[in-house]
Parts: sequence; C-alpha cells; structure tokens
Amino acid sequence: MVGRSRLGRQFGWLWASYAVSAYGSGLGFGALPLIAVLALHAGPAEVSALSAVGPAVGALIAVPLAPWVEFRRKRPVMIMMDLARFAAMATIPVAYAFGWLGFVQLLVVSAVVAAAKIAFNAAGGAYLKVLVRPDDLLVANARFESTNWSSIAVGPPLGGAAIGLFGPVTTVAADAISYLLSALGITAIRGREEVPRTTDRSPVRAGALLDGWRHIMGHPGLRALYLNNMLVGGLIMATEPLLAVLLLRQLGFPPWQYGLAFAVPCLGGLIGSRLARRVVARFGRHWVFRTVGTLRAVWLIGLAFVRPGIVGLVTVMAVELAIIINMSLYSPVLATYRLEHTPRHLVARTLSAWSIGQQASIAVLTALAGLLADVTSPRTALTVAGLLILTTPLLLPRRDQTPRHEPELSPSHS
Repeated sequence: MVGRSRLGRQFGWLWASYAVSAYGSGLGFGALPLIAVLALHAGPAEVSALSAVGPAVGALIAVPLAPWVEFRRKRPVMIMMDLARFAAMATIPVAYAFGWLGFVQLLVVSAVVAAAKIAFNAAGGAYLKVLVRPDDLLVANARFESTNWSSIAVGPPLGGAAIGLFGPVTTVAADAISYLLSALGITAIRGREEVPRTTDRSPVRAGALLDGWRHIMGHPGLRALYLNNMLVGGLIMATEPLLAVLLLRQLGFPPWQYGLAFAVPCLGGLIGSRLARRVVARFGRHWVFRTVGTLRAVWLIGLAFVRPGIVGLVTVMAVELAIIINMSLYSPVLATYRLEHTPRHLVARTLSAWSIGQQASIAVLTALAGLLADVTSPRTALTVAGLLILTTPLLLPRRDQTPRHEPELSPSHS
C-alpha cells in the first residue's frame, strides 16, 4: 500500500477537504427528494422533476463557467464553489423554520448546487493533475472513490436517524456546514499556484465553451467511455426518485430503513476502490473497461422485484452492493485515464464537459422515468430502466483505442 506521505501534505489537505464535504453529503443523501416527499407531499412526477430539472439547469449554468475555471487559479475557484453550495443549502432550513419552504426553492437550490459541483470538480481535477505525480494518479483517485463510498455507507443511516429525531431538514443543515469546512480546509493548502496562461484576449470565447467536448469526441477511447458513462449513470440515477416513492410511500419503509438500504451496500465501494490498482496491474485497464464496465449494468433490473418487508430490503441491498463494487473499481480507473489523456490546458473544460453531459443525461432520463412512473407505476419504470441499461455494454470500446501519440499541447494549440 502506498504510504500517505508519498502523495504529500498538500494532497492530504485536498483529500481531507473532499472527505468532510463527502461525509456531509452522505448525511444528506437523497435529502431534497426526501423533503419533497415528507414535507411537501410531492408525487412521483414532482420528485423526479426535482431530481431532473435542478441538475439540468445547473449543467446549463456550468457551460460558460468551464473556460472561466480553466484560466483561473484552481484553489480560489474551489473555495468559491464550496461557499456557494453552503449559502444555497443553508436557505432550506431557514425557510423551513419560518414556514416558507416551497418546491420552487428546492429546484433553485438543486440547480445552484449542481452548477457549483461541476465547477468544483473541474477545478479539483485540474489541480490534482498538478499536485500529484502521474504514477500516483490512480492511487489518488482510488482514495477519493473509497472516501465517497464510505461517506455514503456511514451518512444515510445517521441521516435517517437524524431526520426521525429532529425533522426533515436536519441533514441539509449538516451538508451546508460541511461545504464551509471544506472551504476552510482548501485554504490550508500552501504553495504558490500560477495563473494559467492563454493567448486569447477573452478565454470565454464561443469556441472555448466547446473545447472540452471537441477533445472528448475526437479521442476514440474517451468518446466511447463518455457515451457509455452518460447512459449508465443516467439510468442508475433515474431509479433513485422512483425508489424513494416506491419504498417510502407504496411499500411503507420507514426513513431509517430507506437510508440503510443504500448505506450498507456502499461498503462495497471500499472493496472495489482498493482493488482498482491491483486489478489494473494484473489484467490491464482495457479489461477493466470491458468486463467491469459490463458488470455495472447487469444488476439494475433486480430493483423491479422489490417487495415489502425484510425480503425487499435485502433485495435492494444485494442489487446495490453488486452495482457499487463494480462502479467503485471502474470509476478511479476511468478518472485516471481521462486525466492522463487530456492536455493540462484542457483539463477543466474536459471535466466540465464530461460532468455537464452526465448531468444532462441524468436529467433527461430521470424526467422520462418520472413521467413513465406517473402514467404506469414506479415498478414499471424501474423495469424499463433495468432493461435499457443491459444494452449499454455495446458502447464500451471493443479494443484499446488509445491514440499512440498524445503530445501535451501548449495553450496556444487550444
């Protein structure tokens, strides 16, 4: 195992900042749909709209932010995005306390948080490529991945208990505070960061908005992985609001069981992320993309067979465990490949384009799933999502499609 000192103290602060916000988000896992169901008595279409419209608007906001992030120091950008998320999330408990909370506010907060998350991740990915040696990128990405899944394993049960004891907005307040703490942690990172140079007088030119997509679509490996990931992630996330309605309203699961159903399987994320480096060393990265990428997709159909009681709870846990083990192994390998095959001056725009496409896919598929659930039932919509995702391995690269020569281009070539 690579020692913590190998990645350096500066990485340690970045990792700690990520961890505190990840654990805050773990506490608030599914908080907005849960508030919509429990406090505002929203139906399937409204809950799906909350999970779709907010991220979609956030993705649109993030489009012009991408080149702005690219040509600025990344640490101040990350701090600004953390503070923006803190301010947006903090409005929910305040409005709830005064009886002002409404569905539109949840949509606005969802959009702001989604846009800030895309900008933060783009800045963070670009900063990581500068902070960590190329040989250590997979180790660093695996640590972020394991932290993410452990936070979801611990957070939802505690969040469900907190909601039961203190009310539906408790976890939102905790999530807001976690972004504030993350911003403080990032300020502790020392070292001078150079301002990225550009030959353009205005980096936010029309073409700069599309440079990230041009790079992805012009790279055979990234293009295939991008299209596959949009559909897989979109279909998996489209099931979240459907399950919230099915488990909480139709099957009568209490909030703590709902949280437990998603928390326990997240321990599988620790398994997959820790195996990533060994699996790549033994079988190769392309094997991970083809085999593990396929295994992410075959389990979702099991959610269509959820029943009341302990059997239903075990079914959800088993399906989620299988998905998460494979996702947590696959994701750090994908993240490392994406950084390795993106020139430094395009990292923020490429990561933004990737996240925007992912958010747009989630928004569209979640909205369609919500409409289908409203017309038929949540169970029918879950069945359709489970069948559709079985086709996604066809988009995975059939061979190693890495271009042989990928020079680290200078900014003047962008």
